[in-house]
Amino acid sequence: MLGCGRRALRRQLDKSLAFHKVVAYGIAVNAKIIRRSFFEVFWYTHHLFLLFFIGLVIHGMGQLVRGQTPQSLLLHNVTYCKDHCSEWKKATQCPLPQFSGNQPVTWKWLLGPMVLHICERIVRFWRSQQKVVITKVVTHSSGVLELHMKKHGFKMEPGQYIFLQCPSISKLEWHPFTLTSAPEEEFFSVHIRVVGDWTGALFKACGAEEKAFKEPWKLPRLTVDGPYGAATTDIFHYKVSMCIAAGIGVTPFASVLKSIWYISCNPNTELILEKVYFYWICRDPSAFEWFADLLFLLETQMAEKRKTHFLSYHIFLTGWDERQATHIALHYDEKMDVITGLRQKTFYGRPNWDTEFRQIAENHPSNSIGVFFCGPKTLSKSLQKMCNSYSSVDPRGVHFHYNNESF
Repeated sequence: MLGCGRRALRRQLDKSLAFHKVVAYGIAVNAKIIRRSFFEVFWYTHHLFLLFFIGLVIHGMGQLVRGQTPQSLLLHNVTYCKDHCSEWKKATQCPLPQFSGNQPVTWKWLLGPMVLHICERIVRFWRSQQKVVITKVVTHSSGVLELHMKKHGFKMEPGQYIFLQCPSISKLEWHPFTLTSAPEEEFFSVHIRVVGDWTGALFKACGAEEKAFKEPWKLPRLTVDGPYGAATTDIFHYKVSMCIAAGIGVTPFASVLKSIWYISCNPNTELILEKVYFYWICRDPSAFEWFADLLFLLETQMAEKRKTHFLSYHIFLTGWDERQATHIALHYDEKMDVITGLRQKTFYGRPNWDTEFRQIAENHPSNSIGVFFCGPKTLSKSLQKMCNSYSSVDPRGVHFHYNNESF
C-alpha cells in the first residue's frame, strides 16, 4: 500500500510540474509577443514591480505565518506529548501550546536589490544630464537611421551598447542600441531601424523623412546611458575568432570590424588577433544595406593594404523571391556580387556548420578559437553543440570557446 501511495503521489507531482511548465511557457510566449508588438505596454507595466515589492513588505507585517513560542516549547515534553495528544491540557507536562506570528523579514531580502536599483537610477539620472551633441544624421534607403553623436568623457569598447532616451518622445523610456562605431573614431554612432512607435517618432524628429536639410539646433535632445559591456568585447583575446551574426544581430560586429581595421593599420599596436572568420545570415540584405557598405569599405581598404587574408567573410541569404532568383542567375558570372556589390559571392540557403567548423579546425589545429554569436536562441544552441563537438580532448589540440548574445 505504501508503494502504491508513493507512485500515486509521484504521478500527481509530475502532472503538477507539467502543468506549471505549460503555464510558464505560455506566460513567456505572451510576454515576448507583448514586448515586440506593444513595447510601451510592456515597459510601463513592468515598472509596477515597485508596488509588488511594497505589497510583499505589507504582507509580512500581517504576521500570517505563526509558530509556537520559545517559552511554550520549554514547557512541553516533546518526546512524551507527541504520542499522547489526548492528554494535552490535562497533563502538566503537556500544556496548551502558545502561538505567535513571526517577525517580518521580507524587507531584509528586498533591501539590497532596492538599494542597488536606486543607485543605478541615480547614476542614470546623472548621465542623462550630460550634454549629447548630434553631429550627423544619415538616412539609409532601407529605413535605417544612423546617428553620430559626441559626449564629453565618453569611452567605449568594440561591441558595447548604450541606452538612448529622447525626452521629447518620452521622458521615461530608455531603449538599448548597439554601438556601431569604433573606439578609434572621434564620435560614437548607432544604427536604428524603424520597427515601432518610438523608433518611428525618432525618425520623424530627426527630420529623416524630410528632403530638406535640418539645422542642428532643430534636432531633438538625446540623453545617453552607458556604455555597457557585451560578449563581443573579448574578440581580441584570441588569435583566431569566428564572428557569426543572424539578422539584426550584425550590429555589434560593425564596431568590432571597424576597430579591427584601425588596429591592424596601426604599426605601433600589437594585435593578438591574426584571423577573423565572419558569417552573416540574413533573410533580406536590403534591410541592412549600411552594413554591406561597411564590408565593401573594409574589403577595399584591406586589398589596398594587402591584408585580404586577415578577414574571411561569408554572407548567407535565406530568403528570396522568383524575380531575385532570375536576376541572380543572369549576373552570376560577374566579378562583383549582384546582391551586396562585394567581391565575395553571396551563398543561398543556410550554412552547413559541420563543414565550416571542420574546415576551421583543420586550418588551425592547435589554437584556441573564440566563437562570437549574436542572434536567436535556437541557432545559439546549435552553435554551442558544434563548439563542443569540434573541440579536441587533447589540451594541445584545437578548442572552440563559445560566447553568445541572444535575443
